[in-house]
Amino acid sequence: MRSHVVGSASRGLVGATIGFFVGFAAVSLFGPLAHRFRDVMGLTPMMVAFLVATPALSGSLLRIPFGGWVDTTGGRRPFLVLLSLSLVGMVGLWGVIMAFYPDRLTISFYPLLLFLAALSGCGIATFSVGIGQVSYWFPQRNQGRALGTYAGLGNIAPGLFAFLLPIALATWGLAGSYLAWILLLAAGLLGYYLTGLNAPFFQLRRAGVSVDDARSVAAELGQEIFPAGGVMDGLVIAARRRATWALVFVYFTTFGGFIALTAWFPTYWMSFYGISAGMAGLWTAVYSVGASLIRVPGGGLADRVGGENTAIGSLCVTVAGALLLTLSHSYALSIGGAVLMAIGMGVANAAVFKLVPQVARDAVGGAAGWVGGLGAFGGFVIPPVMGAFVSSMGEDGYATGFGVFIVLSLVSLILAGILRASRAS
Repeated sequence: MRSHVVGSASRGLVGATIGFFVGFAAVSLFGPLAHRFRDVMGLTPMMVAFLVATPALSGSLLRIPFGGWVDTTGGRRPFLVLLSLSLVGMVGLWGVIMAFYPDRLTISFYPLLLFLAALSGCGIATFSVGIGQVSYWFPQRNQGRALGTYAGLGNIAPGLFAFLLPIALATWGLAGSYLAWILLLAAGLLGYYLTGLNAPFFQLRRAGVSVDDARSVAAELGQEIFPAGGVMDGLVIAARRRATWALVFVYFTTFGGFIALTAWFPTYWMSFYGISAGMAGLWTAVYSVGASLIRVPGGGLADRVGGENTAIGSLCVTVAGALLLTLSHSYALSIGGAVLMAIGMGVANAAVFKLVPQVARDAVGGAAGWVGGLGAFGGFVIPPVMGAFVSSMGEDGYATGFGVFIVLSLVSLILAGILRASRAS
């Protein structure tokens, strides 16, 4: 039966990271270029906020069923479906721009852009699929580092694209920039198809091996975590555990906030401080890439000192960064606040997914779906809330809106402390 199993944990990690990287780039689909659509279409600040946040909506909500699907088939099929849907959305967006931008792209196209943004955002949902796929490959003692590497390297994409899009725009124009994105997404889809592999248990089940024999052989090959049942079984098992919902809220703050800020920062830097699109993209990339890369050592830290302790410490750093951004009208201090938030949110994100396989050992895909899906929903909810501050307060609202993160981070700190106390008892 071992002959049915191919690949290794390292290859499974590489494949999942490639797929997540190209899918997650959709977080920056409109953020760096939102001012172009605003000026051409005559959009209000709230309409811009919804346009920027819409990819995160589909990318968040689809994490729940697709994360649960991993518990039945492994991650390969859900990955391919989501990346294909994202590719269709990007091709549609490119077609609209080619045909109508700029002179004929009026506000009447706004609903269509929202639809294509939601479709393109499907790739964002690959996160929970990859979490389940990687978790089933690796033993628990190494999962903090493995998941930190997967999420950290994959999370680089939005910041990188936020930096490169304005440069590409100056070189190739809007249509050419999105065409280059399409080609990269197609290459990533092909790369995942060639490298992405399910953990041994799922490979054996696909080959027709019985559940008991598949568990036995996969355990001999080093797999430690196994699903308890179907899509709904995993989701129900995870939903019955209070710890799952504590992690949902923490992740809403740190990862939903990460998505929100990656999309919001370009507008914030340009509108509040009046800097160029290129500089705004640079500082957005510093935040986004920094928050992503620090997940790798953050996962290792969580392996050593525990997920709860890591989460508590990193949330304190997040509060400090949010305070700086809220209270300061200094360009330099605001950059410092963004860096602190990148550190705090990135490490906290790693800590959360160190804890997911511990609180839902028999339903990792389902738990990853709830935590990743509802948590990432913050990427859709938070930008319009911050946009509301701007609409009601004018320019000062750009700074005051960061107060949202002070409140969310303090509540998350309380929940992380309760989780540590409950798991220690």
